Amino acid sequence: MTLNLCVLTPNRIVWDSEVKEIILSTNTGQIGVLPNHAPIATAVDIGILRIRLNDQWLTMALMGGFARIGNNEITILVNDAEKGSDIDPQEAQETLELAEANLRKAEGKRQTIEANLALRRARTRVEAINAIS
Repeated sequence: MTLNLCVLTPNRIVWDSEVKEIILSTNTGQIGVLPNHAPIATAVDIGILRIRLNDQWLTMALMGGFARIGNNEITILVNDAEKGSDIDPQEAQETLELAEANLRKAEGKRQTIEANLALRRARTRVEAINAIS
C-alpha cells in the first residue's frame, strides 16, 4: 500500500507521486506517516522532509507551511521546497556561513529574528544534502 504525496509551493509542484512513507518536521516535532494514517492537519516547520520510495530514502528541504493528511493522501503546502539532490553543496555552505555572519552582526530584535530565520533555512538546506550523502 502507498501514499500519494504532493508538495506544492506558490510557484510550482515540487513532488507529486506515490511514496511508501514520509517523516515530516512539524512545529511540535517530527511525525512519521504510513498508509492508513489518521487524518490530521498540521503546521510544517522549517526542516527536512524524508521520503521513502521502496528501499530508498530521499530528502527535501521545506521552508514552513501546512500539511493535510487523510485517505492515504498527503498534501504539503510550503513557502519553498528543494529536493536535497537539487541543492548545490558549495552554494548551500556559503549561504550558511553568510547567515551565521549576519546573525553575529544583527542589531535589534527585527534584524536578529530575520537573521535567525535565514540561518534556520540555510541549515535546513545543508542538512538536506548531508542526509543523502
